[in-house]
Order: sequence, then C-alpha cells, then structure tokens
Amino acid sequence: MSERTPLLHYRLSASVNESGEPAAKQPPKLNTFFGVVIPTLLSMFSVVVFLRIGFVVGQCGLYQTIAMLLVAYFIISMTVLSVCAISTNGALDAGGAYYMISRALGPEFGGSIGIMFFLANVCGSALFVLGLVEAILTTFGISDDGSSLTGSRYAALPTGYWWSLLYGTVILLLCVLVCLVGAHIYAKATFLIFIIVMVVLGTIFISFFAVPFRTVQLPGHRNASLGPTSANFTGFKLDTLLGNVQADYVVDYTTGVMMSFATVFAVMFNGCTGIMAGSNMSGDLKNPSYSIPRGTITAVIFTFVIYNLLSILISCTCDRILLQQDYGFLTDINVWHPLVTVGVYSSTLSAAMSNLIGASRILYALARDNLLGRFLSPAKHTSASGNPWVSVLISWIFVQLVLFSGKLNTIASIVTIFFLLVYAAVDLACLALEWASAPNFRPTFRYFTWHTCVLGIMGCAVMMFLINAIYASASIAFMLLLLLLIHYLSPVSSWGCISQALIFHQVHGLYVLGHVQLGDLDVLPSDPLQSQYDSWLSLVDHLNIKAFVNLTLADSVRHGVQHLLFISGLGGMRPNTLVLGFYDDIPPQDLLQDTSLSICKFTDNSSQTDDPEDQNDPPCHFPPVRGGVSVGRGGVWGGKSMGPQEYVCVIADAVKMLKNVALARYFGQFDRTQALQGPIFVDVWPVNLLRPDSAAYVDTCSLFLLQLACILNMTRAWQKAKLRLFLCVEEGRSLKGTEQKLRHLLKELRMKAEICTVPWDSQVAFPSNTSRVSDEYLQAVNKLILDQMLRPPAIRFLYLPRPPADTSRYHDYLNQLELLTRNLGPTLLIHGVTPVITTDL
Repeated sequence: MSERTPLLHYRLSASVNESGEPAAKQPPKLNTFFGVVIPTLLSMFSVVVFLRIGFVVGQCGLYQTIAMLLVAYFIISMTVLSVCAISTNGALDAGGAYYMISRALGPEFGGSIGIMFFLANVCGSALFVLGLVEAILTTFGISDDGSSLTGSRYAALPTGYWWSLLYGTVILLLCVLVCLVGAHIYAKATFLIFIIVMVVLGTIFISFFAVPFRTVQLPGHRNASLGPTSANFTGFKLDTLLGNVQADYVVDYTTGVMMSFATVFAVMFNGCTGIMAGSNMSGDLKNPSYSIPRGTITAVIFTFVIYNLLSILISCTCDRILLQQDYGFLTDINVWHPLVTVGVYSSTLSAAMSNLIGASRILYALARDNLLGRFLSPAKHTSASGNPWVSVLISWIFVQLVLFSGKLNTIASIVTIFFLLVYAAVDLACLALEWASAPNFRPTFRYFTWHTCVLGIMGCAVMMFLINAIYASASIAFMLLLLLLIHYLSPVSSWGCISQALIFHQVHGLYVLGHVQLGDLDVLPSDPLQSQYDSWLSLVDHLNIKAFVNLTLADSVRHGVQHLLFISGLGGMRPNTLVLGFYDDIPPQDLLQDTSLSICKFTDNSSQTDDPEDQNDPPCHFPPVRGGVSVGRGGVWGGKSMGPQEYVCVIADAVKMLKNVALARYFGQFDRTQALQGPIFVDVWPVNLLRPDSAAYVDTCSLFLLQLACILNMTRAWQKAKLRLFLCVEEGRSLKGTEQKLRHLLKELRMKAEICTVPWDSQVAFPSNTSRVSDEYLQAVNKLILDQMLRPPAIRFLYLPRPPADTSRYHDYLNQLELLTRNLGPTLLIHGVTPVITTDL
C-alpha cells in the first residue's frame, strides 16, 4: 500500500530534447543584479552620460535640460510600470517586451511590434558602436593634414567615413564574439564594465570639486577665424551658472545641422531607451517576474539622479562654448584624463553588446513562434547550452548594414522613434488587459492604473511626432504593413490575444437563459413557445442582466437540455458552463412565482388579466416550474417534471460535451445586500470530498474552482471579499511543508487567499472502500465544513465529482451530494473540464 501524499504536489520530469536524449547542462541563470540592474544601467548611461550630457546642457540650458529629463523619465516611468505589471503576471520566456506584447495583444500586433523592437535594438547597437568610434577618434584621430584632432600626442588613427566604418566593424565583431559565447560570459563582461563605469563616475564627481580653473583646447578649431579655439572649466561660479540656464541652440559641429529642442531630445532620450535591457534577458533570468520590476526600477531611479546631478554640476562649472564645441570635455577636466576615456569605451561597448544580444533574443523568440513561416526558421537554432547563435549572426549582419549611416546623431532620431513605438505598445498591452478585465491578468505588481497606461501612450505618441513627424508616420505605416503580413503568414497560435480578453469582458456577464417545455409539436396546433418569448425578455429587462433567451420543445428535459447545449451561442461565443439548480425537495424560490413582481405575473397560458392598468405592460406568461400547480412555502410549486436519474444524466451529458457544470444550492437564502456588508468571505474547498483517496493532488476541476472564485473576487461588488482556501491534511504530517507548497502555487497563479489547514482524519473516519463512501462519512464531512463557520462565508465553492460511469449509481451519487451540502448555505458545486489557469503570461 502506498503512503498518501499531501493535498498538493508538483509533477517533475527530467529535461529532454526533441530526440529523447537528456538535454545538455544549461549554464546558470542570472539574478536581478547581474541580469537586470547592470545591463539596464550600462545601456542607460552609455553614450549620453559621457559624450552627450554636456551637449544637451550646452544646447538646451539647465532649465530645459531638467525639463527634458522630467519629460523623458515620466514617459519611461509610465512604461516601466506597465512592464512591471505584465512581467509579474506569470512566467516570462525569451523575448522580453515582444513576449509581453504578443501574449497580450495577439500574434499580429505582437509580431509587428516585435520586429520593430528588433530593429530598434539593431539601430541602437549601431548607434553605440558609432559613439564608441567617435570617442576613439576624439582621442586618437588625426586629420587629413596629419595633425591631432584634439592635440593629443597619442593621435595615430586616420579619420574619414571609410576609416570610421572599418573601426565600427572591428568593434562590432568583438561584440559578436562575446554574444556568441553566451549570456553568462556577457554577464561577466558587463559586471567588469560596471565596476569601471562606477569608478569613472566617482572620479568625475570628484573632479568638479578638486580640479581648479582649466583652459581646454576645442577639437577641430585650429583656425581662430572659425571661432574660439579654447574654452574654460571655471569651477563653481555664479556667472558660469547664469550663462548656462537658458537655451542656446547652435549648429552641431559633428553633423553641421542646426539643433532644436526636438533633435536634442532625440539624442538625450537614447539615455532612457535602455529600460528594456533587463527585459530582453528574460529567458536568461532565474526569476524574471521577480527580477525585472525590481532591477528596472532601481536602474531608472539611479540614472535619473545621476543625470540631474551631472547637469547641475556641469552648468555651474563649464563655459557654454566648451559644452557646445567639445562633447568629450569630461576627459579634459578629469583628475586623470585616461580614466574617463576608459569609461566611455567600456560603457559604450557594453551598451552595444546589450542591444545586440537583446536583438538576437527578440529574433529568436519571433522565429520560435513561427510568425513569418519559414523565413525566420534558421533563427531557431541554438547551441548545446541554449544560446541562439544563428539569431546573433543575423542581428550582427543587420547592425553592420546600419553602420553605413556613418554618424551617431543621424540615426538617433530613428532609434528613439522605434523605442517610443515599442514603449507605447507595452502601455497599450497593459491598458488593454486592464480594461478587458482579463481573468488571468492578475499581476502581483499593483502600482499602476489604466491612467498611467494612457499617459504613457500619449507621451510616447506626442514625442514621436515632435522628434520627427515623417519618421514617426513612416514607422507606424511600416508596423501596420508588418501586421498585415504576419496576419496572412503566421499559423494559428495556441496563446491568447486581447480579442479573446475583450470578448470575455463583453460576455462574462452574458447568460443564455434556457427553458425546456415538454411537448410534441406533431400533436400541437402551433408552437407554444412563441407566446412566451416576450415574457422572458421582459424578465431579462427587469433583472437588468445581459442574457439571450433560448426556448425549446422536447419530449424530455434531458433531450431539451441537449438541444440547448448544442445550438446555444453566436459564432465563436458559445457558453461553456451549465448552471443548474440543485435537485432536492425544497420548493423553488424565484421571481417567476413572486406575485409582487409588477411587470410579470405568474399565469398559465389561458389566464388573462382584467386590470386595465396592466394592459400596457407586456404580457408575461410563465408556465409552472413544476407540473401540477399547488401553493406552498416560497410561492407556487408543484410536481417535478424529471426524476433524479434524468437530472444526473443532464450533468453527465454536459460533461461529455465538454461543458463545465455548476450546481447552485440554497441560493434562495442569499441576501445580496446583507452578504456584501461587513467582512465578506468566500470559501473554496478544492478537493474531491467524495473521494478521500484522491486528495493527494489538484486537478483541472480544482483549478477551475480557484479560477471562478478569483473571477468573482475581481468584480467590483466582491473586490473586498477575502478568499479562504481550505487545505485538508492528515494529522502527523508536516503541515508547514504542505502549506508552503500551496502558498507557492498560489504565488505562481497570482492569487491572494488565506490558507486554512483542516486536519480531517481526526474527525472523519476514512471509508475502507473509497469507491462507495458511507452516509456517516458524508455527514462527518458536512459537519467538518460547518465547523469552520466561526465567520460564515457569503458563498462556498465545492468540488463537484464527475457522475459515475455506472448509471445505476446515479441515485446514490445525487444522495451523496445532498448529504455533503446539507444546510451549508449558498453553495456552488463546480466541475471543470478544461484547464483555464496557467502560470505563463
């Protein structure tokens, strides 16, 4: 005899590959610091912190710089909130933002945005490579006449378009080699770079206070007729600050283009586009749902503080001409010049690698979802350690093509618009899930609302067109073209989309009120149901519910219910749950027999009303709910039109037709006004109490119970209700371990519930023959449930077992349900047939 196990456990299996061989040992996953904080910080610093922070202050002035930072960080903060919400709504896989968007908005929209995000990372990688080339040439470049561009005695590298392209190609090749090895080597490399960047930043802040007045020679200005040849680092002076507070837009000396607020913002915003660096690594993280929110928020706050401090210190200490004509001035004013150069090289190289590896992960996720058919199939290939090396090579080729643009500021606008479009899509995905009230959208991160999503979308859209209306329009048109292309090329996806969530939002309160009238149309002069439709529709209006009415004529209730289950629905919207009243001897209690109902009076088909005040009301003719009419407690009632055998047959038929079944008992006692006042509790017993030997696992039915209870808890009237989940355990076993497993499951499912452990073997004598439980056992279980009523619940959810295969036992089955639920108050017995809860996004 095998020992019984706790109520909940996990089925574990060894990892195998497609051929059945054991999978190769995977490299260790990354934690929050190495997988999210470091890549995000380095991507957000990169070019801007060392090469463009002075450019921004010099062009915009301190006031506009701070305003620009506030606007930029407001936009990305709204997006970060959306990213945190979606990333904590289940398990994330490879692909980061693409995975989030595609699983929320569907394959077409998600795929088109995914391709745009791939291109954004490709262009971003090229941007940082070009920034590194510019930094190298600033120090080591020589002009056509053989002189140094900055007067450096180390100048040895020739300059020009083709030389810059060659340097960029070599740098990109180094990035590719690191990415081909894998994410674990990338993490180690970025950690080393992170240490270097932090040291350099420390020396920069020290230099503002430690370095005295210094004159700096401007690059490329040897001839005084072209303008000043030098500028000053003045140290902290009020005059310097006053000279730097207002905007003064001039020509960018690297491109010859006149600057404006929009063009400078495009360059500066590249320092904010790194917020997705950690999300892109979702497939390489130990716990993405934990790491992405904490790591991203930490990086955003840190970079915001650093950027503002640097802007203020630069405005107080540097001449305006120095900021406008020497983008590498931080090297000249540092206590040790080479250190800033090393920091520039390191951070920019890291950002280039981050975007390259991010692009490869997005491409791999697109290929794995087969969104473009065979076109991307080669990108699915991975190494033995799981590194998508083909995707890395394809991304490398795309980045190399972008390098032909040649200038950093030339592609800055394109990169910024692409990222803004992706951010807007993430906000839209979160907004759609929130508005649709998707049942599985239960993020553990709750510091967001639909207002933050809307503000994020609006902010991204406005800045896109402010930066460059032509690029923005072209990007949106390109995305729509991709959407149509993917719609026709992609196969049917197994994951949901927002259209399904919106349908759920519209129909989760939609009912099909079914009624079966016994009769034979062959012997009737006309259809007796036609005169009843107006009555049912009037009832629907009076109850203020969204419902269709389906009436049918059949020779038995069972056959009529079969008809209704087969034909009910509209297109793809078909009811998946059958709700029945419980079969017992209690007289029916509902508004059909309530003579106080003003618009609908209970009558038989031949009755007429003589009251002239009622002549304008729609006729309401409801046939007796039970055969012969008599008066009893609760209204008019009579004999039953079907027996217990047929009742259980209806349940069995519904299960065979893959319909969920809910049996409602004692809801005539449910007082909505009183039940929703004060503390509200909803009790869930997710175990088959008729089969004590099966209490060792949670099956589809148990999870369906949890889902329905959670959906009820999500409605406005029941949001304050507290779920109580009862865990039946055997005394003598470790309650702590069993409860921890259940808490872990609830955490995976993003459900909040109080776990109540119930040692039941001390009160319930387990039957020796578990296939036929005794009445004494059922009465003891019933008493066990009632004993948990220190604070009685408003409603109970109980596990409804499948009817037995032997139809001769249907009477016993119904009797068992009656004993189990006797005097429990409003109770739903639920049987679920399809899995509805997943830990995936």
